Amino acid sequence: MTKISMIVAIAKLNAIGQNNDLLAYIPNDLKRFKALTTSHTIIMGRKTFDSLPKGALPNRRNIVISRNTALKLEGAEIVSTPEAALELSKEDTEVFIIGGATIYEAFLPKANKLYLTMIDQYFNDADTFFPELNPSEWSEVYKEEVKDDDRNEFNYTFIDLERK
Repeated sequence: MTKISMIVAIAKLNAIGQNNDLLAYIPNDLKRFKALTTSHTIIMGRKTFDSLPKGALPNRRNIVISRNTALKLEGAEIVSTPEAALELSKEDTEVFIIGGATIYEAFLPKANKLYLTMIDQYFNDADTFFPELNPSEWSEVYKEEVKDDDRNEFNYTFIDLERK
């Protein structure tokens, strides 16, 4: 059975994006994202794919969920439902859900693991949010607080959660 993992950076009030972009560029978070997802399948919505600066992410199988069945995207496979994305990746040991909000909401009930970067900052102009988590459904398996990061003006914490 394929392990369904979600990876996301979440600021205060569950904010995850603004104008189809990340709220903050945290080099350590981007390195962690690359290390965890390389050689795996990543599943995303079309808007998230559109936000990638160079298109499909290299060294990963890119699956994009879109209502537009005629859509063609270089380096990506297109499906119309979360179930179809999972069917395509059923032989994988682990797949990563990378956004956006609608895709996170669709996959959260199916997810086994969450790789979170919790940003200790409010972003008042955020327009995209992660769904509420029920803490009773998750166990913390890893936590690393990062303070005084010389490349960011805020603290953040890497937290990995597994479904109980």
